[in-house]
Amino acid sequence: MNWKPWATAAVLLSLAGAPAAAPVTLIFAGDVMLDDGPGRLIKRGGDPLQPFAAILAAADYRIANLEAPIAEGGSPYANKIYSFRAAPRVLPVLQGRFDAVSLANNHSGDYGQSAFLETLEHLDRAGIARFGGGRNLAEAHRPLWIERHGLKIAVLGYNEFKPRRFEAGADWPGIAWSEDDQVLDDIRAARAAGADLIIPFMHWGWEKTPQPDARQRTLARRMIDAGAALVVGSHPHVTQGAEIYQGKPIIYSLGNFVFDGFDYDNARRGWLLRVKLDRSGVLFWETLAAQIDDDGTPHPLSGSLTPCGRAGDLVPAECLNP
Repeated sequence: MNWKPWATAAVLLSLAGAPAAAPVTLIFAGDVMLDDGPGRLIKRGGDPLQPFAAILAAADYRIANLEAPIAEGGSPYANKIYSFRAAPRVLPVLQGRFDAVSLANNHSGDYGQSAFLETLEHLDRAGIARFGGGRNLAEAHRPLWIERHGLKIAVLGYNEFKPRRFEAGADWPGIAWSEDDQVLDDIRAARAAGADLIIPFMHWGWEKTPQPDARQRTLARRMIDAGAALVVGSHPHVTQGAEIYQGKPIIYSLGNFVFDGFDYDNARRGWLLRVKLDRSGVLFWETLAAQIDDDGTPHPLSGSLTPCGRAGDLVPAECLNP
């Protein structure tokens, strides 16, 4: 008999079933604003993401909310208290640290449509994926597709903080606005398009408020009922806690990550969300504390307790940051 060990191994493997795919680790960061203090630091040759470089590098995929256009052109939006615009020299800082950015926020349009379009071009050339904004309404609502280890994940981005003038239209550029029925339809469409897991990344809530309001809680539950695997938020410039609904985590606000200019302590401490997923959903999630210095640079804050959880938990636990 011409016995082949590899053939026997193949038979045994077919009988046992294919090995389970490895889990996928994602990281979500809150508001990353690369103008002002962080922009000046980069101009001097500094890197506001360096303190978290090892943590970011260890994940399979990394996502942040980009809280400013990256452009040289455009004009500041009239009657807006704060208008940001980062120089294109910040792009190498983002490259390799974040794979994708959400544009669904209240600062993407600060310097008008021309600067917004320039931002899209810079990100595309740099190889940084983008979602929550685009050249028209359809592109703005298009999911970010992540395919790792046999898992297909759709991430959707929405803003619901004024000015609504930044919203994309059928034939003009802008961001995805958070209209409840549209958000739920997008989640269902992503599922129909083959997503194993769907994650809405929301820009919502009231600034300086450490707890989510009733609107956030209601919409978060509706998104999970429609098929979201978890919900992540930013915008209030402070963290807003977490909860578990139907076994799925909701992290209401990650707060700031790279940002300067705040005169209250809560705005100088944010969270990085690290989540481990497989086809069944969220296996484990944890928030890693960041202390932000005067230049807007985040530094890992060891010894702090922040929300975390595992599959099957009914309420979030607290993890000690290493």
